[in-house]
Amino acid sequence: MQQRTIRVWSGIHKWTSLICTIFMLMLCLTGLPLIFHDEIDAALDTHDWEPANPGGPMLSLDRILSVALDNQPGDKPIFMSFDKDRPVVNVTTAPTLEASEGAMHFASYDRTSGETVPDHESSFMAFILELHMNMFLGLPGMLFLGAMGLLLFLAIVSGVVLYAPFMRKLNFGTVRTGKTRRIKWLDLHNFFGVITVAWLSVVTLTGVVNTLATPIIDLWRTHSLADLIEGYENQSVPTPEEMASLDAAVKEAVEAAPDKTLQFVAFPGGQFSTDFHYGVFLQGKTSLTQHLITPALINARTGELSDIRGTPWYVKSLALSGPLHFGDYGGLPLKILWTILDLLTIIVLVSGLYLWASRRRPVTSEIREPTTTHSPSLTTSS
Repeated sequence: MQQRTIRVWSGIHKWTSLICTIFMLMLCLTGLPLIFHDEIDAALDTHDWEPANPGGPMLSLDRILSVALDNQPGDKPIFMSFDKDRPVVNVTTAPTLEASEGAMHFASYDRTSGETVPDHESSFMAFILELHMNMFLGLPGMLFLGAMGLLLFLAIVSGVVLYAPFMRKLNFGTVRTGKTRRIKWLDLHNFFGVITVAWLSVVTLTGVVNTLATPIIDLWRTHSLADLIEGYENQSVPTPEEMASLDAAVKEAVEAAPDKTLQFVAFPGGQFSTDFHYGVFLQGKTSLTQHLITPALINARTGELSDIRGTPWYVKSLALSGPLHFGDYGGLPLKILWTILDLLTIIVLVSGLYLWASRRRPVTSEIREPTTTHSPSLTTSS
């Protein structure tokens, strides 16, 4: 590789790394507990809750919705979701359909009695998740972290470009302990960087996709569902009193896709439905297909099935990115692997900062020395 080319790639590598590293460290550190989100929630859950009528009849979804709206006078329904392992229905309401996530109210209800269920999620994990997702800045924070993710991916690519021509000069995994401390850290940095490069690339790109969730869903609503709102232009969003039975709508959707199970319901006017339909979201029954959702659109006034259709590729990518990002596909073994790779990435990031802070001369000049066989850093350079 020519020296001018090395300088160009080294410059790209240095500045992309320096700009994004602090934010990537924050994401790696907050990502560690999020890998074990379910396990930590269960450990921190101090409520020994049992349904009021175990094994008894379930209240209708219409009844649960009525209770939720009575508890939040003036609110409008946004979402309804269902616990997998408990007879619990979760209802999200908001003062307006355009309300921000922070203005929404979330409550869980015992489907055997209609009574409120104590929060199942710890405030600690909710805090960590919000910090990891958007740094408490909403959509601007998500998009900013997405931009940092793209910079990290450029740092990864440029690091590989710089490292590849020189990796044959040393045996893989060699740490030159007889050299200076900086050279030892450089070798460790490169070694752990090579080990994590594929995983870090996947996690980075899936993280970037996750930060685009709001634009992706808006695009889906605007384009893929546009034909379903033709003829409704002069109608208002139906109020809860004007809506058809929710139980009937869910039954209609489930019967239309018997190979799938109910995941959640989006009410008219919300982000995941049109202004005039229930969005009844169904998921597959296997470990992979449960992350691929299929929406059934039910006319909210008549209760009739308008359409059931697969989501476009970009919505499927979003649905698959979240579980892949946090290692949710393979149970505990995959989560442990994700944790190890996350810790190694933290070492790569911290050692990269050390190499930059302790620099005495450019890494590129070390590469050019005829008496050494240094390999350049994967995530930092001077």
